[in-house]
Amino acid sequence: MTEAASAAPLYILTVDQSTTGTKALLTDRSGSIIYRYAVAHRQIYPQDGWVEHDPLEIYDNVKAAIKHIVADSGVKASEIAGLTITNQRETALLWDRETGLPLGNAIVWQCRRTIDTCERLKREGWEERIREKTGLLLDPYFSAGKWKWLLEHQAGSLSRSRILAGNMDAWLIWKLTGGKVHATDFTNASRTQLFNIHTLEWDEELAGVFGVPLNILPQVQASDRIFGVIADPELHPLQLPITGVIGDSQAALFGQQCIRPGMAKGTYGTGTSVMLYAGTNPPKAANGLVTAIAWGIGNKVEYALEAIIHSTGDALNWVKDQMGLFKTYEELERETALIEDTGGVYLIPAFVGLGAPYWNPSARAAIVGLNRSSGRREIMRAALESIAHQVTDAVALLEQETGIKLKELRVDGGATTNGLLMQLQADLLRAPVACPEAVELSALGSAYIGGLALGYWRREELEALYRKRRTYAPAMGEEQRFKLRRGWLSAVAGTLAVEGALQREKLTT
Repeated sequence: MTEAASAAPLYILTVDQSTTGTKALLTDRSGSIIYRYAVAHRQIYPQDGWVEHDPLEIYDNVKAAIKHIVADSGVKASEIAGLTITNQRETALLWDRETGLPLGNAIVWQCRRTIDTCERLKREGWEERIREKTGLLLDPYFSAGKWKWLLEHQAGSLSRSRILAGNMDAWLIWKLTGGKVHATDFTNASRTQLFNIHTLEWDEELAGVFGVPLNILPQVQASDRIFGVIADPELHPLQLPITGVIGDSQAALFGQQCIRPGMAKGTYGTGTSVMLYAGTNPPKAANGLVTAIAWGIGNKVEYALEAIIHSTGDALNWVKDQMGLFKTYEELERETALIEDTGGVYLIPAFVGLGAPYWNPSARAAIVGLNRSSGRREIMRAALESIAHQVTDAVALLEQETGIKLKELRVDGGATTNGLLMQLQADLLRAPVACPEAVELSALGSAYIGGLALGYWRREELEALYRKRRTYAPAMGEEQRFKLRRGWLSAVAGTLAVEGALQREKLTT
């Protein structure tokens, strides 16, 4: 090995800032994560349907995670090529460019407080125009309505020239660069309802509709650009270039190397994103799907179709933390395997409404089908099965809209370690479910893109880095599958019918 080769950086450092916590991870040239550190942050619920995060707490956690990696991994700062970022999407905040302080808590993607704004804009006829330009539905899920609310409730009399807006990636870039860079990437910008995915620019008309000044929005760049250099003195001597900035679901798509049309992945987190790679032309989304910018690499933007599910892992957290039915996820898998089925019990996890294919922000969670013999195991299993049913709903919609029959679903996220869930997923989909060796696919995807920018990998090398740990093949009989699916769809229909009746009564009284 030459002296130059031996001095070449050995690792990529990634910050994975998700809904429930922050991870820092080191990836080597083989695509293996060799060190990982995680820290959780608070979930703040000011009132029903509202969800917030403290941006300063999150940034403190980012710094703590990075420091831990440098202090305890045994890796020297000189051995790290750069820092990449992948993040929870749509979570929106405002901050003061002079003080560097947030104007208040960030509004999380799950938050429903902007329902009234979305309903008003629908009545005014803006939904189709927004979809044409952004590929997105008019829903509280996305950032624009959140920024509108924050400007009205947090900004006060502060001069608009001092206000900066961003999703979590832009906030972290700003803080890490010492307030020098206000930027985002194509994937995060495309989740705001203010970014035109055809012109690849902020849209003046839509910014006016939501009352968000264009001059408070970050500069938009490709995911593999060098965004800046770490300048926070607390992180010295890590003066690393920041690149590989990408929303977490798109990062997982790239980490799974779903790079040919028709390849699809499912990321099982707090919610679940089922995403199908579509190529270099933006596909038209309908019936509950959204068009996503998959990534921008070099001078080329690529696209995907996405079905968004609001509550999957969050439903398990609710059963664990609020209901107290189990203490660990190992206990969940062990206990639910002791019964053959739920006995007809279904949990509809509409804690923050329902996403694809229903897109009903007003729907509420329900447990249906209870009988006198129903117990904790049945409810636990119903929560677990609700994840597989929702993903099956999403895949069915993707197949219906594209005419492409799913050949395999590549999956990632914490829930993929649950063998019972993954087998049920394969059974309900009637298609193989492939689990990779690595669980942290969002972090890997971000590291891969950042590594491309830094010359750490060539793109043609990346596909060989994808390695399967296990593939679950369908094994359930069609009669049993039909019974489960019919029960689920009936339970959802009943929940939505009740909600519809309540809404009609509300409107007429």
